[in-house]
Amino acid sequence: MTMTPDQARWFADIAGRIVANVEQVLLGKSYVIRLSLAAMLSEGHLLLEDVPGTGKTSLARALAQSIRGTTTRVQFTPDLLPGDITGITVYDQRSGEFSFHKGPVFATIVLADEINRASPKTQSALLEVMEEGHVTIDGVEHEVEAPFLVIATQNPIEQAGTYRLPEAQLDRFLMKTAIGYPDHAATVRILDGAGGPRASKLEPVVGLDVVRDLIGAARTVHVDPVITDYVARLVEATRTHEDVRLGASVRGALALVRCAKTYAALEGRHYVIPDDVKALVEPVLGHRLILDPESEFDGVTASSVMGQVLLETPPPSDRVAV
Repeated sequence: MTMTPDQARWFADIAGRIVANVEQVLLGKSYVIRLSLAAMLSEGHLLLEDVPGTGKTSLARALAQSIRGTTTRVQFTPDLLPGDITGITVYDQRSGEFSFHKGPVFATIVLADEINRASPKTQSALLEVMEEGHVTIDGVEHEVEAPFLVIATQNPIEQAGTYRLPEAQLDRFLMKTAIGYPDHAATVRILDGAGGPRASKLEPVVGLDVVRDLIGAARTVHVDPVITDYVARLVEATRTHEDVRLGASVRGALALVRCAKTYAALEGRHYVIPDDVKALVEPVLGHRLILDPESEFDGVTASSVMGQVLLETPPPSDRVAV
C-alpha cells in the first residue's frame, strides 16, 4: 500500500509540530532536529560529532519529551562494562530465582555520550542492540520497544584516551551530522533568556503510538525506479572516486532510500524526488567512506567528496510523482 497525499499532509503536520516543539529548546537548529526525527522514523540511529556545549543532551531529552518517550544518558568511559549498558541478571536469594535488571539501553532515546571513550567490547554491546533491537543475557532475549533511537556523540577535538569507532561500526549508524554553534541571532536570544523551557518542561506533542504509526507510514512512500537508479549511480560514484579508498556499501544505499522516503513525508509528499536524495547524501553516506590517506592529508574531506559526486552525477529528469 502506497502513502496517499492526505496521509503525507498528516505526516508532515505532526512531524512539523514535533520539530517546532524541540526547537523551543534548541534554537535555530531546525535542520538537525529534522535529521534526528528522520533517523528515528527511519528506524535508524544518529552519530553526532561535535564539540562540547552545543546541546546534544538537550536535543535527546527534548525529542523524547515531545513524543512522551523516555530518555537515558550514558557517559562512556574506559571502565564502562557491557552490562552497565545492557543490564545484568541478578540472583534473588528470597525467591531463589534470577531476575533481569534492565540497563539504560531500554529507553526510547539513548544518548551515548562520547562513545569513542569506551572499550571496543562495550561499544560492540551497544551496537549489537542498535542492529538487532534486543539484548541477549544468559541466552534470553529482551526486546527494546519501538521507537528506539540511539544518539551517539564523539568529541572531534580531543582524541587522547579514545577508541576510534571502526569503519564497519560507523556503517551501523544511519546518519552522521553535527549540531554546531548557534548563529548570532540565536545566541543573543539564548543570552537574553529566550531559550524557551528546559527539555524536561516541554509539553508532549504526540504519544508513542502515533510515532509508531509515523514509522509505518514512512515505509509506504513511493520511490520511482529513476530514484533508485540515481541512488545506485551516486553510491557507485563514491566507489570509483580518486580520493576514496572504499566507497559506500549496499547498506548505505538502502539507508539513503529509506531516509529519503521519510524525508519526503516530512516535506508533505507521498513520493521521493531527487532533492530529497541530495539533502541526505552527506549525512547518510559521508561517514561510510574511507578516504585515501594521502588525499586526507591534503585536506580532502568526505563532505567535499560527496559534493563533487553530486555535481558529477546528473539527477533524473523524468517525472517521479504518482
